Amino acid sequence: MQKANRLLYLLALVKLILPFFLQHPIYEPHRDEFLYLAEGNHLAFGYMEAPPLLSIFAWLTHLFGDGMFWIKIWPSLFGALNFILSGKIALSLGGKTFSVFLLFLSFFFSAFLRVHFLFQPNFLEIFFYTMIAIGLIRYMQTSKNKWLYLTGMSAGLGLLSKYSVAFYIIALAIGLLLTPQRKIFLNKHLYAALGITALLFLPNFVWQYTHHFPVIFHMNELRERQLQYVPPASFLKDQVLMFFPCCMVWIAGLIFLLTNRTVRPFLFLAWAYLAVIGMLLWFQGKNYYALGLYPVLLAFGSYALENWTSRRRLYFLRYVITLWAFAFGLYFVSIGLPLLKPTGLASFYRKMNTAGTGALRWEDHRNHPLPQDFADMLGWEEMAGKTGEAYNSLSEAEKKQTLVFCDNYGMAGAVNFYRCKYQLPEAYSDNASFLYWLPDHFTMQNLLLVTDDTAEMHHAFIKDFASARVYDSISNPYAREKGDLIIILKGANEQFRKMFEEKILTDKSKIDN
Repeated sequence: MQKANRLLYLLALVKLILPFFLQHPIYEPHRDEFLYLAEGNHLAFGYMEAPPLLSIFAWLTHLFGDGMFWIKIWPSLFGALNFILSGKIALSLGGKTFSVFLLFLSFFFSAFLRVHFLFQPNFLEIFFYTMIAIGLIRYMQTSKNKWLYLTGMSAGLGLLSKYSVAFYIIALAIGLLLTPQRKIFLNKHLYAALGITALLFLPNFVWQYTHHFPVIFHMNELRERQLQYVPPASFLKDQVLMFFPCCMVWIAGLIFLLTNRTVRPFLFLAWAYLAVIGMLLWFQGKNYYALGLYPVLLAFGSYALENWTSRRRLYFLRYVITLWAFAFGLYFVSIGLPLLKPTGLASFYRKMNTAGTGALRWEDHRNHPLPQDFADMLGWEEMAGKTGEAYNSLSEAEKKQTLVFCDNYGMAGAVNFYRCKYQLPEAYSDNASFLYWLPDHFTMQNLLLVTDDTAEMHHAFIKDFASARVYDSISNPYAREKGDLIIILKGANEQFRKMFEEKILTDKSKIDN
């Protein structure tokens, strides 16, 4: 047991630091990371697209200087902690060194590799899924009420990380009701623990209420633009593909929970898994929405495979499983993180026919040279630099009456992230939570526009300016923002200024209704 514990902490340290050496330094923060980092400059009890917990870590990142290390350390740290928690589950069942090693392979050669290196709410969501489950597991093992309070606290913090944690809470209730563990509902401490959940979540609920529940607006927008493209068969297939090198581990965990008498007190976890998968299929959720379910299954599966190969004296199967994991896992790493410069990575993908795996398919349902997430890590500093050049080409008098406006949150977040380096004022956008930070009134004569609309110069509003010219565009051939324009518009007339303010007020009213 002591040897397994030492191995667990050693491998957790490897998981913490290895991604920093794997990702090539040419890559910048991801477009979504720019949004969540921006929220750290506007601390609140809620945002349009996510609850507020991640913004605390964004604020800390700014406090420590905004370096890539500080952006990436939080997901990497929580990923390592999540691995330790899962390992503790396996060890509490009787697991030894092989179960810990197998669990590490499952965390490393899987979708967790990327999720645990992106500053997005997912790493917190997955962590609190696991914490909620651990509280219930330990309660079933010890009957000590303190574990229920851990569950309640974890559920509250989970809801402050991502609202989808509510799916898991509901699913666990269903799972408990379907098993003899339903007697937990007779324990008054459970309701006290749920009271803690409610208290922790209350500030965000009040914020949602006072802002007319913008999360509903955001989800409707997401469903219209993306979620209708998620076929059920593709969703289920991806549950295997996201863990393909070690998919046998979570599958073994699910079967083990469903069929083995020794873990019958934890059967509710299997029903909870199936319930969440059913809900995500019904609501057409994306494949990675289910990632929080897997640390627990991997813990049970790693123990089950270790126990089964030991009991049957099939030790050679451990070598087979390990070789399989490495054979496919090393290739999986090249999809999980951008190991090489874009040119080298694109060439590698062509040689390996990666397009056939679907890893290069973007939201437009077309294959591209790089995965969409990697393309979303390129071109941002070029954009900020060229925007800075355009702004600083203006006279001092013109600068004072110039508004920097971006089409989307990635652009606005990137320009603001690099603004001090390129001597820029604050950039605004009416996209995502940036809409909340947009003043209702501007006294501007000039507009410095960053746009992904290549036909922007042909729109009618261009005539409302005395002069308009494309200053530059994004040239990085591998960036998702390739071709985005930086346009200088001078001398806005009264009609445009009135129309612009009305548009802002209209956009804000949409999320208030």
